[in-house]
Amino acid sequence: MTRRVAVLEGGRSLERQVSLRSGARVKDALERLGHEVVAIDAGPDLVTRLGETRPDVAFIALHGRDGEDGTVQELLEVLGIPFTGSGVSACVRASDKVLAKHAMRDRGIPTPDFYALNETALGTLGAAQALPAIEERLEFPIVVKPARGGSALGIKFAATPADVPTALVAAFSYDRKVLLERHVDGRELAVSLLEDPGRGPIALPIVEAMPEPRDGDDFYDFEARYEIGRTRFQCPASLEAGIAARAAAIALSTWELFGCSGFARIDMILERSTGELQVLELNPVPGLTETSLLPQAAEAAGISFDELVERVLAAVRWPAPAH
Repeated sequence: MTRRVAVLEGGRSLERQVSLRSGARVKDALERLGHEVVAIDAGPDLVTRLGETRPDVAFIALHGRDGEDGTVQELLEVLGIPFTGSGVSACVRASDKVLAKHAMRDRGIPTPDFYALNETALGTLGAAQALPAIEERLEFPIVVKPARGGSALGIKFAATPADVPTALVAAFSYDRKVLLERHVDGRELAVSLLEDPGRGPIALPIVEAMPEPRDGDDFYDFEARYEIGRTRFQCPASLEAGIAARAAAIALSTWELFGCSGFARIDMILERSTGELQVLELNPVPGLTETSLLPQAAEAAGISFDELVERVLAAVRWPAPAH
């Protein structure tokens, strides 16, 4: 069935360029599939553009703030426009790494030990004096990251206590709340989930990201993720059958906990010393660029990019009643 599809891309978040690349690929695929497509760079005129376009459905290819934190999803619900991917509640909770990790801990989903600090705690409650206690409990090295945002933006690796202040400054430049998390030495895995209207969510083949070291640093940062050649990917990842099954089960439990729909990607670590899996985060609007992990997983499962886009469109989310 041919539809008029508004592809929402770009926006004003720090992940704008990634979003534009995702949106361009989605637009091309939808046109090949025979749909009428209008690409909208999400900005102050978004409501006006949607009113003029009168789409049957919005395909959300926005990353970061406004795109995967529930903002545009809520707006589309108000306007009565069906949209792809997860709803407001799932996006709000998944986009805040602190909220997400507390939810996972409460449900028994494994995630690395952590503490969170906000600007108020540092500025008016003297939280800086508690940093040595936090550092002692987490042990070094630790990872410092902004509570919101994706694509590894603002994430810093602190090998010693002396590295923490600089890492905090970098993370606070992206968000007012910061996460200090135990660094887990292990293999970086991504489990992508795709909703099948007849079967529910299915786990696609697992992708392993293997960064190419640069200047002795093998930390998987924003540049490594999106610069072709900076990271090698293996899909399916070379894992024992039991570990792969466990990763898929944890990913499905995470999907159910947040109430996702359409598609999602769960990033996790397979810890070298223990063989245990730890969930790092849930991405409710995963990237669809040439180097993104979900399309690689789909291809390994025999699903072309066009078919992937069509499946996401088939699982479109209809506006929820007022809440």
